[in-house]
Amino acid sequence: MNDAHCPGFDFPGHDKLVQALDAAVESGDQHAITSALRKTLCGLICDHDVRLPDCVHEPIVDHYARRELYRSPRHGYSVVAMTWGPGQGTPVHDHSGLWCVEGVWDGQLEITQYELLERDGERFRFRAAGGMQAGPGSAGSLIPPHEYHSIRNASPDTVAISLHIYKAPMECCSMFLPQDGEWYARAPKALAIDEAA
Repeated sequence: MNDAHCPGFDFPGHDKLVQALDAAVESGDQHAITSALRKTLCGLICDHDVRLPDCVHEPIVDHYARRELYRSPRHGYSVVAMTWGPGQGTPVHDHSGLWCVEGVWDGQLEITQYELLERDGERFRFRAAGGMQAGPGSAGSLIPPHEYHSIRNASPDTVAISLHIYKAPMECCSMFLPQDGEWYARAPKALAIDEAA
């Protein structure tokens, strides 16, 4: 982990957050782990002892920000804070086969899940399979192969912050770009870590 990505790495409650996440990832198989992490993350978001670094509250004008706050040397998981400026979001994407637990720390996010119906080479047919408005203290999980989704901050004037715990550092994913009807074209995407503004 390169602490230069977020100068406030030693944020209040850092050790409490790490201890809680470590305990959750020792729960068993991926279903038990993600269930424990969802519950743990909901509790941490509401815990006034844990305050994310100041840099996490700073949006980046042309894209949502990804700032890695912690990478577990023992368990391998990665904790990434994402900052969503007004109107910022993702296309439909996957998580490269990694489980993930995502929680809304501040603001509101629209999350839409997609069901893969069919594949033809690099073309994929998806159908929206449910959506939700997620506010502070809410958390959900993605376990492959049910990992296709999009996230968006629909607010015209408010920043949203979410915390994501990945099985391992997620350095790339596949985006799915709309073509015709329910068909999407897959495009690989490298995922960078943003430094503090």
